[in-house]
Amino acid sequence: MSRAEDIFQKLIYFGEEAIDEFIVNSQSEELFLDFKQADSLGKNGNSLHKDDRRNLAKCISGFGNSEGGVVVWGVECSRNVEIGDVARAKVKVQNVHRFLSWLENAISGCTIPSHNKVRNHIISVDENGAGFVATYIPKSELAPLMTTVGNTFYIRSGSNNVPAPYSVLAGMFGRRPQADIDLLITDKKLEILENSEADILYPSSIDCPPDKYMKISFVIRGNNESNVIARELYLSCNTTSDGGDYNKVRFLNYNQMDTIAGVEGQLNIITRPELRVPPRSSVKFATVEIILSPYVEDDFLMDGVVGADGTAPKNFRIYAPKNRLRSFVAKAMKEDAEIDTQVLLGEFFGEFVVGDL
Repeated sequence: MSRAEDIFQKLIYFGEEAIDEFIVNSQSEELFLDFKQADSLGKNGNSLHKDDRRNLAKCISGFGNSEGGVVVWGVECSRNVEIGDVARAKVKVQNVHRFLSWLENAISGCTIPSHNKVRNHIISVDENGAGFVATYIPKSELAPLMTTVGNTFYIRSGSNNVPAPYSVLAGMFGRRPQADIDLLITDKKLEILENSEADILYPSSIDCPPDKYMKISFVIRGNNESNVIARELYLSCNTTSDGGDYNKVRFLNYNQMDTIAGVEGQLNIITRPELRVPPRSSVKFATVEIILSPYVEDDFLMDGVVGADGTAPKNFRIYAPKNRLRSFVAKAMKEDAEIDTQVLLGEFFGEFVVGDL
């Protein structure tokens, strides 16, 4: 996860508390963070105020031509001689839902080409309809971005958006666009199976094999979200702890990939050189089966990463502490209970799975 996306997720998760923390700690504007007051009050029509539109355009160009960033609307800054502009006070955006709508409508017209990955999120709303908005601007695949107001290419330098020097701009035009591979987990399934019906995990020769076990399966995919062809897509997945002797992790259906030898519980695969993945299409890496018995003796930990040649990797982790995993398995296997597998799947992936999903 990039620094800009990390800031954006923090604002979404903690809400106004994150803004309060910025102010208490005198958070300075920096390479990935900008604070703005909103001038759009609706007095000059039904669109974004010209100053807000100009600030939005400069931020989209500056952050988009650099490594991405977040704009927090509704925070006043003051100048600190040592560290620059710092968050000083909350100045809530009036009619925040209307302001969000104006932002959404303005984005596509702020730069050439337009940046279609910009996202906005309302942080909080009070009883008067006032609040805060965070605008997440990821690094653009189509850089360089030029503002439509002033026809200027900006880059982020320290805490400011500054016009790009000629040498930097020349490098941007010569830079080949990179692919962007999104990590997708699909085809989720949960089953409770009788060992007597499928004697594949616990042979009768062992002492006291479990009568039942749980199988959670899913497919890991890589989706090319960019406008260029992706090559050499890869998946590396490593299970450092499967929860106990009666548990197991299987990797299936990856025959169309080249494999790299690894240790048990690890899968390293890469697409063959001749495979090219067009924009807006996906490739299936592998099917994962997690076999869990009632005898959970240890934590479960699996780490994975997907990517492609020249792209930033996307990570995921499945981590379940033994006590929580033991309770989850026991609930799923409870006798005489109606099991809603979709609810259990939502609980498993919502509680134990994190990453760039």
